[in-house]
Amino acid sequence: MAIDAVLWDYGGVFSASPFEAMERLAESVGVAPDRYVGLIFGPYDRDDDHPWHRLERGEISLGDARDQILELGRAEGVEADLLHFIAAMAKEGIGVRDEVVALAREVKSSGTGTALVTNNIAEFREHWRKSIPIDELFHHVVDSSEVGLRKPDPRIFELALEKVGAADPGRTVFLDDYAGNVKAARRVGIQGILVTSDFGEALDELRALLAAS
Repeated sequence: MAIDAVLWDYGGVFSASPFEAMERLAESVGVAPDRYVGLIFGPYDRDDDHPWHRLERGEISLGDARDQILELGRAEGVEADLLHFIAAMAKEGIGVRDEVVALAREVKSSGTGTALVTNNIAEFREHWRKSIPIDELFHHVVDSSEVGLRKPDPRIFELALEKVGAADPGRTVFLDDYAGNVKAARRVGIQGILVTSDFGEALDELRALLAAS
């Protein structure tokens, strides 16, 4: 089957995974990683009214989200501070993966439709957009904080498909480092590829799909 479009996540695909940074932070403060991630990010395999989800949809500010998450954590005896997470990410650096950038540039140059579909926050927008050559890699950017939708809401995938002009979701590929988002894309009919820390495997899988199309 021909591939008409490729959709890319940002964090965990073009850069190190924020979930891995969160897990290391949890261990450093003596909190079980799953518990800490749940307090900061909420139930990430669904879209609800957790403060982080509302932040990613652009409904509240970073400051308001921080206050609300601190309150949630303190109710459970945990100091779950968004600023600690941001500081940990800043310490590790973005660490852009040049091989991913090169393949994304190649895909767009081939004439295949491309879009970045990212859960992000407005306060980070200017910073992450400077980390990769956006215009060279994607025809469109679907930023959750701009469009008011976030993965795994199927509507954000439907919006991305509309933007790239992909009438058949089955002829579209989506790469993400979070399994819940890959599953959500597959439910829409999109071919999903999970990106792990060994990201070369995902790139090889994408190359194979493109070569076969």
